[in-house]
Amino acid sequence: MARFPQNFIWGAASAAYQIEGGAAEGGRGPSIWDTFSHTPGKVKYGDTGDVAANSYHLWQEDVRAAKQLNLKAYRFSLAWPRILPKGGMSNEEVNAEGLAYYDALIDALLAEGIEPWVTLFHWDLPQALEDRGGWQNPATADAFGFYAKTAAEHFKGRVTHWFTLNEPQCFIGMGYGSGEHAPGLRLPARELFGAWRVMLRAHVLAASALRAADPQNQVGIASTGRIWYPHTDAQEDAAAARQLTFGEDTEAIRRQTAGENAGEFTFRHDLLLDPLCLGRWPAALPAAVRQPAAETPAEELAFYQSGRPDFIGLNIYHGAAARMGQGGPEPVPHPVGGPRTGLFWPVTPKVLGWGPRLIGGRYGLPMVISENGLSWPDRIFRDGGVHDPGRIDFLAAYLEELAAAMAGGANVRGYFHWSLTDNFEWAEGYAPRFGLVYLDYATGRRIPKDSAAWYARLAATGEL
Repeated sequence: MARFPQNFIWGAASAAYQIEGGAAEGGRGPSIWDTFSHTPGKVKYGDTGDVAANSYHLWQEDVRAAKQLNLKAYRFSLAWPRILPKGGMSNEEVNAEGLAYYDALIDALLAEGIEPWVTLFHWDLPQALEDRGGWQNPATADAFGFYAKTAAEHFKGRVTHWFTLNEPQCFIGMGYGSGEHAPGLRLPARELFGAWRVMLRAHVLAASALRAADPQNQVGIASTGRIWYPHTDAQEDAAAARQLTFGEDTEAIRRQTAGENAGEFTFRHDLLLDPLCLGRWPAALPAAVRQPAAETPAEELAFYQSGRPDFIGLNIYHGAAARMGQGGPEPVPHPVGGPRTGLFWPVTPKVLGWGPRLIGGRYGLPMVISENGLSWPDRIFRDGGVHDPGRIDFLAAYLEELAAAMAGGANVRGYFHWSLTDNFEWAEGYAPRFGLVYLDYATGRRIPKDSAAWYARLAATGEL
């Protein structure tokens, strides 16, 4: 039986646009996801986040659900356009009603003994900033720094754990590269790399503002990307997994970025974490960005490293096996007919053990699993319950691997299940269900799934 440390942080996660609703209430301004989801053909079934889980009105029920799950922490994001409707840099633009909404939520969590872990940006860029170039415009980084300062000063003493950005690999790569997410652009790789640099600058400015507001603040960033794990116990396969995960094999990188989708090259942990933690770009980059990377001034790289996070959030859902072939490291295909989730992502428990091993070994920082879970076609059964044994089995298998990695020295401090409730799953709409709590979107009714009771026991005992 796997056992986690007594002080291990058991949590669940959410994001503002995916749960809040209240899109035009309380002084909130429009975000790029409001625009994108209302553009025909961009989101499946024409779904939008206008209502989502209606947490803007039903947040007390979410706090109640978190308490029933025995959570020690709840990770949620602030909606940038709810606090700064125009995204700008003036105190006159701060929306007091938006801050009051989060005041109530944070105070209620604290009253229940649940620590708020706050994400500043989970993809809902104010549309006003996108109209001026969004992440292509360096002014967006300045605006983000002001937003971080506003939040840090307002919530000082109540929030001490912050994620600046959630998955830049996705909101840059899929929003500005592949066009699959808001704002739906398809920039060439060189221009995409420019947006990446603006994003890095935004993180550093936000980290600086958070630390200046309160030295007690712990600043993290939630990263995602491809992770490989060894196909066998052979040391050669472990080396192959490391080389593929960190792009140390140039030919593998070339194969990954050979298609038309310029955003693919961003889906790497090292492209984000090497500049912030090591003050350098990764060794292997696609041809289109090697020159601007090589010409990056030393002072710019030093600036990035000044934003070195206090901890790393890892969003890990699936990975791939790797082996050392005759020509070098190579991925091992997922078995034909092998297990997959409701979104057809492969089920690969070993990734939750090897991800922290590899990331921790490279950067030497504490980590939390900031997202992990699976989509499943949940439904209300005839007995009124929501029975999801597949989710329970998934979590048990993944967490066994995480426990083994921690027993071997991986410095993982906590685990945040994605997600607390079912929610709006971006371009996939409402069909995928990731929550521990089922959401009847027609009524707003919340029904704990079988996995909720299982997770509550785990959070209470620390034992699988």
